[in-house]
Amino acid sequence: MTAVDDRRVHEAFENLEVPEGFKAELIRGEIVMMAGPDKVHNRIVQAVQDQIPSAGWDRLQTQDVAFPGQDSEPQPDLVVLEVGADDGPGRLVPAGAVTLLVEVVSKTSVHRDYVEKRSIYAAGGVPAYLIIDPFEAKCLVLSEPIGSGVSADYQSERTRKFGDSVPLPWVGIDLDTSRFGTLPPLGATP
Repeated sequence: MTAVDDRRVHEAFENLEVPEGFKAELIRGEIVMMAGPDKVHNRIVQAVQDQIPSAGWDRLQTQDVAFPGQDSEPQPDLVVLEVGADDGPGRLVPAGAVTLLVEVVSKTSVHRDYVEKRSIYAAGGVPAYLIIDPFEAKCLVLSEPIGSGVSADYQSERTRKFGDSVPLPWVGIDLDTSRFGTLPPLGATP
């Protein structure tokens, strides 16, 4: 893709009119649109947000994050940054201002959350990335980002099942997951 094409994609994304009930992200030069999440998803995001102290942290839902040089502007479920780290206007929070990103897995986001966003967030130097999977009833905490581009990753990986506390020292809490809702495993017959 050329620089001209990149600008056209960014321009199209900036001017995209997203229908009510949907959200859109720019992931590695592709515009991805998805239906809004279900209540289990939203309750988990709310539970995480409520546990992070507002005294020192901005806890922003549906906030776009800028990852320069990656042709990506994802919209994580929760963006956590220190109060004052980015007080400017606009829809984009610079990745360098972010302390923690949280994604709650949905049926259509499994690959994006576990693979694509993992390398995007690591390449952007985001210190910690929390993936919450209500289908598997587990949390994955990724930290210590290394590398660049699609080969970027996190050196540290910890998994906790729902019901266990999840240490998040970056924001000074042990996350209580005991009330996180679950969904039937993907591929299970309802």
